[in-house]
Amino acid sequence: MTRARQDGLCLLLLGSVVFLLLGTVMERSSVISMVDFKAVYYGAKCLVQHRDPYEQGEILRVYQADGGGFPSDPINSRLVHEAVLVFVNLPTTLLFLAPFTALAFGPAHLLWISLIDASLIVASLLIWDIGADFAPVLSGALIGILLANSEVLVMVGNTAGIVTSLCVVAVWCFLRHRFALIGILCLAVGMAIKPHDAVLVWLFFLLSGKVYRKRALQTLFAVAVFSLTAFLWAWHVAPHWIQELQSNLLATSASGAINDPALASQGQHALGMIINLQSAISVLWDDPRIYNPASYLLIAPLLLIWALVTLCFRSSPARAFLALAAIAALSMLPTYHRPYDAKLLLLTVPACAMLWAEGGLIGRLALAVNAAGFLVTGDHLWIALQALAGKFHFSAPGMAERLQTAMWVFPAPLILLVMGAFYLWVYVRRSSAQDINANGLGAMPEAPESS
Repeated sequence: MTRARQDGLCLLLLGSVVFLLLGTVMERSSVISMVDFKAVYYGAKCLVQHRDPYEQGEILRVYQADGGGFPSDPINSRLVHEAVLVFVNLPTTLLFLAPFTALAFGPAHLLWISLIDASLIVASLLIWDIGADFAPVLSGALIGILLANSEVLVMVGNTAGIVTSLCVVAVWCFLRHRFALIGILCLAVGMAIKPHDAVLVWLFFLLSGKVYRKRALQTLFAVAVFSLTAFLWAWHVAPHWIQELQSNLLATSASGAINDPALASQGQHALGMIINLQSAISVLWDDPRIYNPASYLLIAPLLLIWALVTLCFRSSPARAFLALAAIAALSMLPTYHRPYDAKLLLLTVPACAMLWAEGGLIGRLALAVNAAGFLVTGDHLWIALQALAGKFHFSAPGMAERLQTAMWVFPAPLILLVMGAFYLWVYVRRSSAQDINANGLGAMPEAPESS
């Protein structure tokens, strides 16, 4: 191992230590500790006990019978109530969480935290392994920053910690052409649990030539098996689960509810905020009939361009890095996402390292947008700004409120849009060249057609 690789690995491991220590502290001290894990754990427990997890009364009885309670303050009490009792996950999530219900909540949540910690660190090491082919120190620093800003993920125990890590592991397996079966299972589990996080990563492989398309189709078959098993189980226990899930989704996205992207949402601001484009547009037009179509119209052309370029041009390692970097950022914008889901931005590291190694303005821009994206979708910036927000004083009425609105709402979706547009621009620009690897930066060989 070269000195540069040692330094890069040390930076990554330093970020891992911060992630583990601060995540443990926040999980133990927060009044909403493991709130997202409680939802899927008690939802799965309902299904195992032949109770309907999509019916609030059923999940409340299971939760209280297990000693579950609510915070004393009304704001956090309402947040926990909506997050735990209004179940909005697919039955496939319950299928994979069912084994955890064999344990009491105490050991089950410790096992879950361990899985989040281990999977995110393993995924970080694998994506660093690719980025280190170009810029090991830069890759280690960027990944260390992302890890050191991921404590809230551990605190709430969101499934995104597992799903985004599985996506990264699958990408490494497919791009390195190693452990294909592991990659297929990882991506299939990610799609089954959180399709809005994983499906565009899967779409890249579907559009990218014969070998990658084969992996994508194998993954789709595994997803179909998981989904059919879970849906049949859910229909057996709760025949009306589809209608109940739709009702719960509407309830949690209603005005002022936990998943409402507008300013009235109790789950909108600062830590754990909503980062999709609707949250920014809702400041101008607080009407879902406007901000939802507007978000789709803004992102749809970018996704269409990305899909056409991926489909029409022959795949290569360097193009794959750029395509995955663009889609990792853009996939956060059209539908519901929070900072936990943005750990998928790990997929931007190889592209950033490759462009940085080339040098020039594009390399510097890549570093700038990556650093900004990792910081703005992380935790420490918002902890600091939240502490400072109460110290602002303005003479003009409403100025503080307007400043805080802009400070909370705009940075995350806007930097994600900039990241996605930047990497898409480079992707389109490079794809028109005859040989993207002419400078020797395409370190990984392409898979043989017969594999």
